[in-house]
Amino acid sequence: MNRKKELYLNEVIPALRSKFEYKNVHMVPMLNKIVISMGVGQASQNKAILDNAIKDMEQITGRKPLVTKAKQSISNFKLRAGMPIGCKVTLRGEIMYEFYDKLISIVIPRIRDFKGVPLRNFDGRGNYSLGLDEQTVFPEIEFDKIDMVRGMNIAIVTTAKTDEEAKEMLTLMGFPFRKVAIKE
Repeated sequence: MNRKKELYLNEVIPALRSKFEYKNVHMVPMLNKIVISMGVGQASQNKAILDNAIKDMEQITGRKPLVTKAKQSISNFKLRAGMPIGCKVTLRGEIMYEFYDKLISIVIPRIRDFKGVPLRNFDGRGNYSLGLDEQTVFPEIEFDKIDMVRGMNIAIVTTAKTDEEAKEMLTLMGFPFRKVAIKE
């Protein structure tokens, strides 16, 4: 069993049950899935850029990404409906917990000038979204072998009903939120 899943089962569930007074253990919020997506707008002009993005995403997650396609045509961007414009991977189960552990233990501390992730990225329903500017913070990516720096979005989807419950759960699981400075 992954160490973050073990932490969740042994420490997070009892702490959340006592704080929010859940009557049933199934009411306790948990991680549902993690979705990693990478938009590659230049893929409509050059297919090699999309292939390299897919290769990078596959190295990062260990899963083959799904190619996302444009839903509608936009003439200003020379984009037609059905053209490939990005890729995404959805992680669940043990692989999700392994990726979460790698994200908070290795990847986020490697971000330049890191002071914690902002609290404002919750969506109001207990899900957290995080944007990374470059894929080189992942240890699987060799800096010499990338063709260009690409950003990605990481959405952590929970079963929490409110942002407060999700924030408490992620904090107990080691998510490095930014400490809010009190101004006097």
